[in-house]
Amino acid sequence: MSKILSTHTLHPRAKAMLAGAGELVIASALDARALAAEAENADIVIVRAPLSPALFEGARKLRAAIRHGAGLDMIPMEAATAAGVLVANVPAVNARSVAEHVMFAALALSRRFRMVDRDLRAKGWLTGRDHANFASELAGKTIGIVGLGAVGQAVGHIAARGFDLNVVATTRSMRPALDTVGFLSIDALVEQSDILVLCCPLTPETRGLISRERIARMKPHALLINVSRGPVVDDDALIEALQKNRIGGAALDVFSTQPLPPNHPYFGFDNVIITPHMAGITEESMMRMGVGAAGEALLVLANKLPVNLRNPEVVELYRRRFPADA
Repeated sequence: MSKILSTHTLHPRAKAMLAGAGELVIASALDARALAAEAENADIVIVRAPLSPALFEGARKLRAAIRHGAGLDMIPMEAATAAGVLVANVPAVNARSVAEHVMFAALALSRRFRMVDRDLRAKGWLTGRDHANFASELAGKTIGIVGLGAVGQAVGHIAARGFDLNVVATTRSMRPALDTVGFLSIDALVEQSDILVLCCPLTPETRGLISRERIARMKPHALLINVSRGPVVDDDALIEALQKNRIGGAALDVFSTQPLPPNHPYFGFDNVIITPHMAGITEESMMRMGVGAAGEALLVLANKLPVNLRNPEVVELYRRRFPADA
């Protein structure tokens, strides 16, 4: 019987899909050694936690590593490809969840929700209400989106058509996806945005993209929302800007170190919203991601290639490893 190892529990609908295809095993721990040991006799691994290159060296039966989501930075692509393991993901299925989180964060920062809630509870009605005098509306402001993939497009759609925001973006392709989006260079985008939203993947080009120099270019009241990956932002520069009130605030869902240490400086700012890498997690998106990952696993177990294959250069080696596959 095939073994399907998942780093985390799957949605019940995904479990039901896999029930007749093999034994579904949930990882007992998420550290590199435990995952490598439990993957040794696995045919499929469904990924919601970082995998080590060593896992692919020891997993001789492994056919595919399937990302429960879109970002591939949790899978060491070179190691997987060298081992002849297919890599697939489930793109776009949590885009709406992430986009709604972006708008929630923009509203909460603009309406000073953390300060209102804190002072209302601790100091009373009038003190909490006083913060409203410094709150602001979204309509008419400019939202700048870095990365116009599925998430960026969903953010732009909601921002323009739901909140009357002016939408500008920067992306590698610079091809318009929505008629409401204007395109700018990254530096012009940073300078002109009232709300700067990071939706890009983590690549060598985007690591440190929001640097000290670019943070210095932001408007004094600008908000930074990061739903991409932590290393896209220079943390030291952002902390310094927040300490000096150089920007209006930030909403951060991803961090260079996760979990974020409880004594991290980000927790000390009233104008910073911290969430535990949950922007793309809702009941609905977990169902879509789980079903998508299960569907790709079933294709591989049926000797087919996954729909969203991300390392096509591995196919010839994979076929030599599993000659019965199509």
